[in-house]
Amino acid sequence: MKRRSVCLASFVRAAILCWLSLWPAYASAQAPITAPQQVQVFDTPNDGGGSLTVQWAPAPWDGPDIRYQVLVGEASATDPTTFTINAEFPANTKYVKDTKTAWWTRRSDKTWHQAIIKSTKGVEMKDDTTYAVAVATVQGDRRAFSAVYVATPAVDWFNWNQLNNLIIAVSFGGLVFYAISHAKRNNIFLRRIPGLDAVDEAIGRATELGKPILYLTGAHDLHDPSTIAAAVILGKVAKRAALYETELIVPHREPITMAVCQEITKQAYLEAGKPDLFKEDANFFITADQFSYTAAVDGIMLRKKPAANFFMGHYFAESLLLTETGASTGAIQIAGTDADHQLPFFVTTCDYTLIGEELYAASAYLSKEPVQIGTLRGQDMGKAIILSVLAVGTALATVGVVTGAPWPQIVLDLFRDLK
Repeated sequence: MKRRSVCLASFVRAAILCWLSLWPAYASAQAPITAPQQVQVFDTPNDGGGSLTVQWAPAPWDGPDIRYQVLVGEASATDPTTFTINAEFPANTKYVKDTKTAWWTRRSDKTWHQAIIKSTKGVEMKDDTTYAVAVATVQGDRRAFSAVYVATPAVDWFNWNQLNNLIIAVSFGGLVFYAISHAKRNNIFLRRIPGLDAVDEAIGRATELGKPILYLTGAHDLHDPSTIAAAVILGKVAKRAALYETELIVPHREPITMAVCQEITKQAYLEAGKPDLFKEDANFFITADQFSYTAAVDGIMLRKKPAANFFMGHYFAESLLLTETGASTGAIQIAGTDADHQLPFFVTTCDYTLIGEELYAASAYLSKEPVQIGTLRGQDMGKAIILSVLAVGTALATVGVVTGAPWPQIVLDLFRDLK
């Protein structure tokens, strides 16, 4: 009898504990649900059209067991139960702070819920067409609808989220113009670039040996800044070659680049006062195929044995094949590229290598023109400002972690919003 009493008491205790554990879920399931409050529906600002934005205030019961539905219907519809579900998500997700918008364009607090209505399989959002929108709170098979709102998507002509980029671009542009005007009035020091100092040495050696100069402009066409830089440097090399009356060979793998380089070379010979020495076939097209071009250039190196090889522009796997062949002929080799994956090969096999932005600075270094020097100085000043901002942000983040102070995080949040 005593054993039966103990078993009965244990059973009752277990039943009570089970009921207590299930009661919150049961009570939550039976509690009435409330429709979303303070709903706002409007055309998505700063976009190309075809979307609406819905925002509403968070509720105390927001959690993973409750969901929100965003429903869309025709402008004349008034019953949200007939609308098409455009989005559905747990009630503890989709906030204003999760979207990539700047703080100066936010209409609501960043803790509010936000959903973007776009074209789906059920609804096609068209510009200048009015739609009816409602938001529902969903728990199980129960739904509570907000009022029905209407809005019209439209195209915006200006993206105010990018206002900071406009200000930065205008500021840096003004900085460059100031540096150019300063360069026209004063001499600006440029750091010595050994690879460009060796240009005269390489051309002079080719002249002494009576051998040609080989110049390559890379694998890309003129849409690539490195190819443009290579073409500019070609003009300086061609002018020196004209003065020294040294043969210049410029094989190409892109016809448009060849045509532009022909004009650059012709102008260089005119400036040097030796137009009669200019040869139309100094620039010639070989092929657009990567390794066929490489094999042809290697053949030129082995047959004519140029005393100076210039590799300027962007290169791929052919870089090592070209420079190894040139090194085997005993030529002075000067390379310049912004292709970081090929820099190790150029550094290993060439006498001088222009690394990264040195290729772009080469034109200003060789010509000493105030506009180019001022542009280079303005870019350097802009980089210094960016590095200073990064240093300040790093220091603030470190102070915030070490001291636990809230103000560094506030400043960092402001900088993040300004990106």
